[in-house]
Amino acid sequence: MCGRYSVAVDPEQLASRFNAELPPEPLPKRLNAAPTESLPVLLNEGPRRIELVRWGLIPSWADDPSIGSRLINARAETLAEKPSFRSALKSRRCLVLADAFYEWQKTEDGKKTPYRIALKSGEPFAFAGLWEQWRDPSGTPLRTFTIITTEPNDLVAPIHNRMPAVLRPDAEAPWLGENGLGDEWRDLLTPFPADLMIAEEAPRDVLRRMGS
Repeated sequence: MCGRYSVAVDPEQLASRFNAELPPEPLPKRLNAAPTESLPVLLNEGPRRIELVRWGLIPSWADDPSIGSRLINARAETLAEKPSFRSALKSRRCLVLADAFYEWQKTEDGKKTPYRIALKSGEPFAFAGLWEQWRDPSGTPLRTFTIITTEPNDLVAPIHNRMPAVLRPDAEAPWLGENGLGDEWRDLLTPFPADLMIAEEAPRDVLRRMGS
């Protein structure tokens, strides 16, 4: 799963990398982005503008918004089967903007060591995501998202048995469906090339903030 990630680059760098407008409100820098926070996302509707969207998908049909805390990730292999994700897969896909993600490696003594995984280039990138718009009983809308996960590449496999679906740059527009999206969506969610990534043990101050 992906339970923590980083999006701490300058907002202007995000806007330039993804050829998108910045939102009217300031974009917070998050070294340790966590579920329930509002984080920068590119939706597949409206102008190409970065939006702040809450992490933890709440399906439009849900009665209880707390379901979002259980839907921070969606497995690529079962997207088309799960009621929580089927509709969003067809029409509500998004790019979740990041510059690193964290995974925990279990050691023989039962402890967990956090690793920060990023691109060797240091550039920001995008996870494949799904989004929904939920309305509370008063009709107030709330947009939420989930991060899709896939099998790990050779770099991540010794650390964890899953990794977020990091999109190759040439897969970002197809994932958003800018020219339509058919059954080839599965091919976009394969593990990112390991030789383009780096993994390093996360600093202890990040570990404490993560509560692990």
